[in-house]
Amino acid sequence: MNGETTARPGKILRLLNGIEETILCLLLLAMITLSCLQIALRSLFSGGLLWADPLIQQLVLWSGLLGAAMATARGKHIALDLVTYLVPKRLQPWMLLATHLLSTLTAAALVYASGRFVANEIAYGSPGLFGLPSWVWNLVFPLAFTMIALRYGIALYRDLGTVIRHCRKDRR
Repeated sequence: MNGETTARPGKILRLLNGIEETILCLLLLAMITLSCLQIALRSLFSGGLLWADPLIQQLVLWSGLLGAAMATARGKHIALDLVTYLVPKRLQPWMLLATHLLSTLTAAALVYASGRFVANEIAYGSPGLFGLPSWVWNLVFPLAFTMIALRYGIALYRDLGTVIRHCRKDRR
């Protein structure tokens, strides 16, 4: 029974990662297809689809932010890691803990700010692409920053466990 409960979060995270990958692949496929179609229509018929370029812009934004969330999950995000090489090895878990704490707090602040942005878009926004309100297209901001904050929160939780284990080991 205990093995089942500990394996469940891993399965859920793998499922979520698979869903993220699928969504990103579909976004990329849509961007490539629409871009190629636009090029062909402009070259062959001196015209194009009026809605394609704004849609491609939205797809780039969505794929960029969701890709950032996925990179965070995999630990492949942009990081300035010079400090961990300069501090002694015994302090590195503490540095990682501090880094993930600050990253979690920063991402949480971005969740709040992007939530306020979407709320303002709901109150004062204009119609967007395909007649959808502009706030619908901007939902990617709180969604992506929430995913990033959760991922850093999970890393923070893991780091806390590591630091606690190191402290117990040092006391022995």
